[in-house]
Amino acid sequence: MVMNPKQVFLSVLIFGVAGLLLFMYLQIWIEEQHTGRVEKKRGQKAIAGWGSVNYLQPVPRIMTREKIQEHNTDQDPKYHIPEDPKKNKENLLFNSERSPGVFTETSHSQRESQALGKTTESPTFKVIEKRQRTKTLFKKFREMRWPLDIHPLNKSLVKDTKWRRTDETQEKRRSFLQEFCKNYGAVSHPQSQLFHMVSRIYVEDKHKILYCEVPKAGCSNWKRILMVLNGLAPSAYNISHDAVHYGKHLKKLDSFDLKGIYTRLNTYTKAVFVRDPMERLVSAFRDKFEHPNSYYHPVFGKAIIKKYRPNACEEALNNGSGVKFKEFVHYLLDSHRPVGMDIHWEKVSKLCYPCLINYDFVGKFETLEEDANYFLELIGAPKELKFPNFKDRHSSDERTNAEVVRQYLKDLTRTERQLIYDFYYLDYLMFNYTTPFL
Repeated sequence: MVMNPKQVFLSVLIFGVAGLLLFMYLQIWIEEQHTGRVEKKRGQKAIAGWGSVNYLQPVPRIMTREKIQEHNTDQDPKYHIPEDPKKNKENLLFNSERSPGVFTETSHSQRESQALGKTTESPTFKVIEKRQRTKTLFKKFREMRWPLDIHPLNKSLVKDTKWRRTDETQEKRRSFLQEFCKNYGAVSHPQSQLFHMVSRIYVEDKHKILYCEVPKAGCSNWKRILMVLNGLAPSAYNISHDAVHYGKHLKKLDSFDLKGIYTRLNTYTKAVFVRDPMERLVSAFRDKFEHPNSYYHPVFGKAIIKKYRPNACEEALNNGSGVKFKEFVHYLLDSHRPVGMDIHWEKVSKLCYPCLINYDFVGKFETLEEDANYFLELIGAPKELKFPNFKDRHSSDERTNAEVVRQYLKDLTRTERQLIYDFYYLDYLMFNYTTPFL
């Protein structure tokens, strides 16, 4: 068959265009691979000397009673913070000299973006567009004033003198956390991104509240309070557990654009409620593994039993029920854990980034009702709205307290108890919790 000149021309044109697109796609792919290698090298430099650690290996530094007395800042009225030997006060997060490679872009990519024109559905265009958006976002955010300054609480709405002692405690907590963050300025991951940092923060626009959710520290009842303040329910006492956690009635800060996030961080009252790390850990274990659970047993339970229980029976391997606290601790401390971390036992330093987001109010589970009701008065909540004191689930169970924690820790070796403390070391320090006698 003989092709006429028109057909030959069309064939050559089609193959030429296809070849050009393939060439551009390969160039982008090669550039992405190069960026990834550069990023990996930077990451290796940033964590030099901090290789993976197997937390199950015995360590010699068991805390003695004498060392605990030296280290226990709760008993010290001056709130002394141990000096960081590195004295690294550099804010690694927003240092433009160390911005991640993913935020760089070459003029070559811009030319490709223009050449692709309207082909917005192609994978190549989406890669370029994503990189352009990310670069613009990071550039704008870097130009903003950061970290956000801590400012005095607005106490104009507090009329009752009964809150004087609570207010004094609150000011001490705020000052202590601020001083800690000055001395430990680089405790967070150096390449944390803004939208990830604020992903656990709930927004209530009417009363201008930002609440960072810390599971097992009263978060269910706090979300009930936010729903009432939002006008979504008349009372906190008739909102079910499922409506609180699965209803998606509340907005999170990462759902806003950059301007919306920054404006709220600068103008809203930011609150975080925390709990003794060991107590919070035991509470999470009791809730997720000692009661039927259609998610934690098959996902976490099966993996934990398979890796940490010798000669496990077939039934336990199949349903993941009956995880022992010691097995759960082995999973927590394993640098090669078979399943990832979970927010219920993740460190507060990684959930709420207290040294990058200056919280105006630091509440504690140990004084939850008092702190919460004082906070409600600070933000001008309706007088009849009080923080609920009921147990969200498993109401017949004894609340997890210091005595309950001691019973669980009995099953662990001294080294294992020490390693749990090491794991939550930053949370103990930044929120001034008493070092446990291990």
